[in-house]
Amino acid sequence: MKSLLNMKAPNRPMLRWQIAIQEYRGNMIIVHKAGKIHKNADVLSRWALANTPDNTAYVSLEAEPKISIEGINITDIGTEFFEEVRESYNQDKNYHILTSLLDKDCKDTSLVNALDEVWKNYYSEGILHLFDGIIYHGTKHSCVMTLCSRLLINTILHECYDSIYAGHLSEDRKLKEVKNCTWCPS
Repeated sequence: MKSLLNMKAPNRPMLRWQIAIQEYRGNMIIVHKAGKIHKNADVLSRWALANTPDNTAYVSLEAEPKISIEGINITDIGTEFFEEVRESYNQDKNYHILTSLLDKDCKDTSLVNALDEVWKNYYSEGILHLFDGIIYHGTKHSCVMTLCSRLLINTILHECYDSIYAGHLSEDRKLKEVKNCTWCPS
């Protein structure tokens, strides 16, 4: 477990495991339960060491854990793009209403009733969030920017797939990457 969390350059499956267990780090202790099943030498059936200062693998439970994730992709997007996204919300009825509802965290039923049925469901489920004037679609494990303008969606698809600066992965892999940072209802 310790080697998994401290890998310098994890491959994709190991990175997924790293990210998945980060929220439990410092809050869990692996306890060895001796038994007759699985006497083979797998990691969990080895002799368990006490979590004491004389142990070389000692982890202080009082100290704040240092979390290191080595595989984060960062992209710098110009402020003009975010302005275009905000302006596009004003062109669409549902997005404009959602921006008003989420900005003030108001429970105005007349505004909620003005939304289309699909958007009412999204709003009532609490999966839409507003940050800095941008609506984000959040699920249990991710939160991505919501786009409504077909022009912006096409621009992102072009820049990620057709542009000479884009990596040349398969179309399916590129669409999966785009879905990891943006969401649109259609």
